[in-house]
Amino acid sequence: MNNSIEEGKQAAIISYVTIIGTVIAIFMNNEKRNEFSSFHIRQALGINLTYFALGYFIGYFDSWMISSAYWTFIFILWVFGFIGALQGEQKLVPLVGEWYQKIFKSL
Repeated sequence: MNNSIEEGKQAAIISYVTIIGTVIAIFMNNEKRNEFSSFHIRQALGINLTYFALGYFIGYFDSWMISSAYWTFIFILWVFGFIGALQGEQKLVPLVGEWYQKIFKSL
């Protein structure tokens, strides 16, 4: 594996552990910028913000079908990102990964 990936793997994995892990990973990556960890921090931040933004509106629906589809969608995004970080790959999460990379390009 690339040395850059090994150096950034810890911050990349931590970024997927709730929003607090993402904030911690941002600070870990602040001093010595690593492209691999930056990629996964952007993905994790996007997933977390999507979770909170959509979750607020989904909460108003009184339907288990809508809620379960929402939870499944967020879980699939999280699994894709987390497995990519574990394997040392920079794979975009489905549907919204490219969008996250554009929005959070300064991280």
